[in-house]
Amino acid sequence: FAERARGGVGLMVTGGIAPNEEGGVYDGAAKLTNAQEAEQHRIVTQAVHEAGGKICMQILHAGRYAYSRKQVAPSAIQAPINPFTPRELDEEGIEKQIADFVNCSTLARSAGYDGVEIMGSEGYFINQFLAAHTNHRTDRWGGSYENRMRLAVEIVTRVREAVGADFIIIFRLSMLDLVEGGSSWQEIVQLAKAVEQAGATLINTGIGWHEARIPTIATKVPRAAFSKVTAKLRGSVNVPLITTNRINTPEVAERILSEGDADMVSMARPFLADP
Repeated sequence: FAERARGGVGLMVTGGIAPNEEGGVYDGAAKLTNAQEAEQHRIVTQAVHEAGGKICMQILHAGRYAYSRKQVAPSAIQAPINPFTPRELDEEGIEKQIADFVNCSTLARSAGYDGVEIMGSEGYFINQFLAAHTNHRTDRWGGSYENRMRLAVEIVTRVREAVGADFIIIFRLSMLDLVEGGSSWQEIVQLAKAVEQAGATLINTGIGWHEARIPTIATKVPRAAFSKVTAKLRGSVNVPLITTNRINTPEVAERILSEGDADMVSMARPFLADP
């Protein structure tokens, strides 16, 4: 992490850290649930800050993608890429998940992170509530899109209330689900406006669910293939937008910025290859 800060990365986002045991991508996956775990994260944040960088921690709740019998979801619908069927959450269970996101965020702040990224895309837990494809509920958390997006908005609202105004909240928004029964563009815009109002500092682009059959990061996909999806959202919100996927060189990143498609670009694999 410090090496990448020295390399000039403006803002780093960690890999996904679960807010609780049931949200981990597998049993024993990295989580942030208590002060002892937060102290271990301080090693990373201190090194990044000493190198002159900034770093946010991604909060990733896998939902029905968790490779574990502990998995929970809006509805008991098995993912095609997972042998386990999730337990459908009741009202109390949903409130626990929200509280765990808030707790994880406050612990991230205490660990020295400059902010958090709330993973709302790629078909994970929050995305599962958003899409009719995976949310068959008939209570206040399902049915209409206003109900299906309630979880995302509640999480951002309560996290902002808990961490204060001077802490970055990135919301990773699925702008293209690429699955049947996914969100419409009108719904995506509606959610973007709602999370901005709830307190998001930045909106990052998510493209495709993990179960989608359309490639999004394979080498056959053209460079910056989805930057125009991010650009389509410009003008609908006032917060800066981040675009992502198949941005593999500084030249491609600079072109995206110069053409006004996004305010920031996100890379992952290139920084592993060349910090």
